[in-house]
Amino acid sequence: VNGIEIYNMKIDSKVTSRFAHNVITSRAVNRGNVHKEVFFDVELPKTAFITNFSMTIDGVTYPGTIKEKEVAKKQYEKAVSKGQTAGLVKASGRKTEKFSVSVNVEAASKVTFELTYEELLKRQFGKYEMFIKVKPKQLVKDFEIEVNIFEPQGITELEAEGTFITNDLQNIIKKTFLEKKGHISFKPTLDQQRTCANCSQSVLDGDLTVRYDVKRTTPDNLQIVNGYFVHFFAPSNLPKLPKNVIFVIDISGSMSGREIEQTREALLKILDDIKEDDFFNFILFGSEVHTWKETLIKATPENLDEARKFVRGIDTEGMTNLHGGIMRGIDMLNAAYEGKLVPKRSASIIIMLTDGQPNVGISNTQDIQSHVKKAIEGKYPLYNLGFGYGVDYNFLEKMALENKGVARRIYPDSDAALQLQGFYDEVSNPMLTDVELNYPENEISDLTKNSFKHFYDGSEIVVAGRFIDSNQNSLTVDVRGEGANDALSYTTQQDAEQTAKAFQEQEYIFGDYIERLWAYLTIEQLLEKRIAATGEEKENLTAEALDLSLKYKFVTPLTSMVVTKPEDHDNQDGIADKPIEGIDIFTIFYVPLRKGFHVGTVLNIYLKNLLSKLYIFDGDPHFIISVPQKEDAICFNINEKPGAVLNLINDPVTGITVNGELIGDKRANSDAKIQNTYFGKLGIANKHLDLKLTVTPEKITVQNGNEKTGFTWLDSVTVQQEGLTLIVNRKKNLVLKMGSGASFVIVLHQVWKKHPLHQDFLGLYTLDSHKLSEQTHGLLGQFFHPIDFTILEIHPGSDPKKPDATMIVKNNELTVTRGWQKDFRTDPKQGVDVPCWFVHNNGAGLIDGLHTDYIVSSLF
Repeated sequence: VNGIEIYNMKIDSKVTSRFAHNVITSRAVNRGNVHKEVFFDVELPKTAFITNFSMTIDGVTYPGTIKEKEVAKKQYEKAVSKGQTAGLVKASGRKTEKFSVSVNVEAASKVTFELTYEELLKRQFGKYEMFIKVKPKQLVKDFEIEVNIFEPQGITELEAEGTFITNDLQNIIKKTFLEKKGHISFKPTLDQQRTCANCSQSVLDGDLTVRYDVKRTTPDNLQIVNGYFVHFFAPSNLPKLPKNVIFVIDISGSMSGREIEQTREALLKILDDIKEDDFFNFILFGSEVHTWKETLIKATPENLDEARKFVRGIDTEGMTNLHGGIMRGIDMLNAAYEGKLVPKRSASIIIMLTDGQPNVGISNTQDIQSHVKKAIEGKYPLYNLGFGYGVDYNFLEKMALENKGVARRIYPDSDAALQLQGFYDEVSNPMLTDVELNYPENEISDLTKNSFKHFYDGSEIVVAGRFIDSNQNSLTVDVRGEGANDALSYTTQQDAEQTAKAFQEQEYIFGDYIERLWAYLTIEQLLEKRIAATGEEKENLTAEALDLSLKYKFVTPLTSMVVTKPEDHDNQDGIADKPIEGIDIFTIFYVPLRKGFHVGTVLNIYLKNLLSKLYIFDGDPHFIISVPQKEDAICFNINEKPGAVLNLINDPVTGITVNGELIGDKRANSDAKIQNTYFGKLGIANKHLDLKLTVTPEKITVQNGNEKTGFTWLDSVTVQQEGLTLIVNRKKNLVLKMGSGASFVIVLHQVWKKHPLHQDFLGLYTLDSHKLSEQTHGLLGQFFHPIDFTILEIHPGSDPKKPDATMIVKNNELTVTRGWQKDFRTDPKQGVDVPCWFVHNNGAGLIDGLHTDYIVSSLF
């Protein structure tokens, strides 16, 4: 590809007692006669921590070093200030996050990349699962995946399957297991990698999943090595506990269309799996709260049939009274216990599904958390499912963790119903409640979590710790739990000699694996506790997790890895961070205006999530287009005079258009060559419904046919009629949905009344852009479709702090400049620098046609 040949690539995985140590090695050579940029892209499991990275170029090795995030950031910014470009970027998907690095390689030179990451494999549905992303992007002469598994308990089953495996490739996967050892290898030849005879395209593009389980002669297994221990607890053949489950479902207007259809589909499938001994109920919340039954109902065949009729009739209405919905569910479950309506020996859970943020009743998320925690009192877990990207995921995660549950994002794809059902399946078979694994306090320090509200069938509880006396070689554990028929209570014991006998196959062992497993689990749990903590407790948890991350060299949310790499005879620093799942789409920050601070509009499109968002930055309208497959972004300016109306979105299928009119400062700034502009008026229309919405910083006008209704930003208004949902949140923003298309959030940004220069202006977020058709276009809408680009020949530009490069995009060759914009999502005061490749001349060569093609005569 482009003169670069990857001639060797190997993924080497060693799994010892569920702890996986993975090394990915890629070797490439520049076959061209000039220097070329070589890319190394790897997708890793989200649950993994990177532990090492290095590049070897012409025999010289350049290692990555893991540092505290702020230290790494300063080193990185220092390099950037010298005009050196970023080397590593980040992104996350459903199961994976991407590590990416590039380096210039001289003609005929070779480069070797080596990346190491580790993870503790989780057991679900009776099997451990290891996920390997296979995507070399070209034919590789020597390609190999090798997985070696060693389990002292013995292996009972082992399987490997790949989404890219054809009938021809099926026999190439070699799989063997005998007693304690398992081995999988996959080594296709060049011809076997081809999509067809003599093709240069590789068939290796997908996921390889390895699953296995271990022998269980006893409920648990203890292993002791060098002063550390790990305890695996997974009893089998226990009778299932009856369960009491309440589904709390968001039916607000934003759930209309595909979301509510998928929710109904998932609930109908879940009803098929509910056991006759179970109790259940449904609570729906829009602006109001509705219940199916007043109390929990036993899952008799007759009740299940009635529940199916109820679920088929679920439809959307109103806003989001999340507090009212969740509190009704808790009160109902509490009343069922007090009234002895449910069995004493049963497991209770609440599952809440929402796609937005609370905006009716109590909407302060901290207040909601406080009320929920007080009402549940630790009696049962709360599971929060965030549907799509409009949720405040941080809030959902905190509230779930405070109440012994977990949060999970449900991705708004075609399989969303299966995602919902899959989560329910994980918690549908409780076997024990109130499980405690007790260790001698005078012998153990630094113990990981050892009490668990529920143990589910097919899962596993893992506890690790450190001995106070590192020479101690035995351990006794008391196990307690409540089962369906009686209490579980027994004592188990293990000594180091038994573990040593099991581990005589040294080639399967990687270092102090139990110590690293303990560190991994401890860091993971400290970071989880930190989410819900505040004040001094949060500071202590952060310090402890950071100390362990640095000691054991894990890239976690508290650390970054800095890579110093050679390029143009000068060092360049790149930075790799671990992505954070909780991105709060709806958090809207007001940017304070001060003298000399010119505020404009930036439209930022996250195609990966099929979601567009608008942020507020300085200067004329800046468009920043995220390109997920490159883990990078493109940006451009539109320089037009005040009064110009730009067509932003135009979808002939749904009939939706969005246009924006530019305004300027009250008076021209004599120091500026181009007047600062920003959006002062927005027009959103749906021609199929004959609806028009005009928004200015002063008022909001809705025209339905010949009827006009007006509001001011001082109002708090909710309008619901056929084809239209409109919510005005006083002096802040309005939420709009027309028909079954995308939703919009328009944000009001105000300056102080007598400001001599600036005016109030508007911001726009577009949600659910996937609901717009493939024919959508416009200055913004054209980028709702995937776009790709290639960067070549990075070199110093006119600004020493901003290198130039050649970009190949849409078959055009453009000169672009590396620049930055500020993202105020996580830091509303200072903002975070977002790097992007700046396309000059109003986006010429990037946008379709000329920017003047998008100027229209009026808002409608």
